[in-house]
Amino acid sequence: MFLGKYSRTLDATSSFSVPPSFMGPLYGGAYLTQGFDRNLQVLTADAFREIYRAVISLNITNPLARLLLRLVLGSAQALGVDASGQFTIPEELKQFANLNNEIFLVGQGEYFEIWAPELWGQQEVQLRDAEANASRFSALAISVHSSTVAG
Repeated sequence: MFLGKYSRTLDATSSFSVPPSFMGPLYGGAYLTQGFDRNLQVLTADAFREIYRAVISLNITNPLARLLLRLVLGSAQALGVDASGQFTIPEELKQFANLNNEIFLVGQGEYFEIWAPELWGQQEVQLRDAEANASRFSALAISVHSSTVAG
């Protein structure tokens, strides 16, 4: 599972090192694709297959479905992780996400996101607004359920 936020630096070849805690899930393969918020997403092979199955099951006569296919699959690339845990970001995706030297990796459970610092800073401003968060997320019906009772 990908959790936490990490600062990394891109080298001259647009490569960066993955945090050790992220390496385990990536050994089965990974995919890099354009995110929805001018960021990038790195998904495990299993997570990418699930998204792939969901996206290709959509009705391709629907223009919105075709647009989503192009967004998710048209920018996707299989990633190879070398023995030292290095990833390389292709130039096209680097430009899309406005990435330069410094990047942020933000864990999202089954995937992680790659952000430019200034764009991640905008996200953090929203996330730190506690008053807005209470009303913003109230319609999502988030709850904590426990199947066991402590005794």
